Amino acid sequence: MNHEPLSDSLIERQVSDAWDRVTAWLRRHAPASHAALGPGATAAAVDALEEDLGIRIPPVLRTLWSLTAGDDGVGGAGCLPGNQALMPLHAVAGFYRRQMAAQAHQDTLNARRPEDDRVTVWAAVWIPVASHGPADRTSGLYLDASTGYLGRWSRYNEGPDDELDTLTTYLEDVADMLEAPALATRDRPGLVGGALVWGSRLDPAREDRWRPLAG
Repeated sequence: MNHEPLSDSLIERQVSDAWDRVTAWLRRHAPASHAALGPGATAAAVDALEEDLGIRIPPVLRTLWSLTAGDDGVGGAGCLPGNQALMPLHAVAGFYRRQMAAQAHQDTLNARRPEDDRVTVWAAVWIPVASHGPADRTSGLYLDASTGYLGRWSRYNEGPDDELDTLTTYLEDVADMLEAPALATRDRPGLVGGALVWGSRLDPAREDRWRPLAG
């Protein structure tokens, strides 16, 4: 059996197809959430971010950012499960710098700690992708540029997800949940007016207007 890695062009097509499914669904069923998505970033903007971070931006993330580079959200809720929102490039850069500064401080302390007690809050190869909300950085998802897998950061030291996702498989799962909500396992999608709102983080003030998706 052939286990050769997928080519960059195939990975880019897969993530583009998955995101196109998500945005097509939003356009038809949640126009407010669709309107909150930012435009794609130029290659020059991503190149500048790559230089700023000092790490290579994987093609899969370049592709996503070329389609949508940020989500303003609706009522504090982004369009990803858990109402997370794609971070704009300036927020990616700012958050990355803060986390690296926090890790540098921990490295100073780690030098005096036993090996088992050393703390890692951030790694240089972690690229922020989505945050808890459009303006909420208490938790979120990063892409590990060295492995291609998504991980989760949290200010509250929550544990990692049970399953490893690539950015492609994550977005394909989001599209699947929107198109077949009865089969959704990661989160439960619904609508508040013209906005997509996921049930796992439903604001009690909006609960009476939330309508879970059927089908």
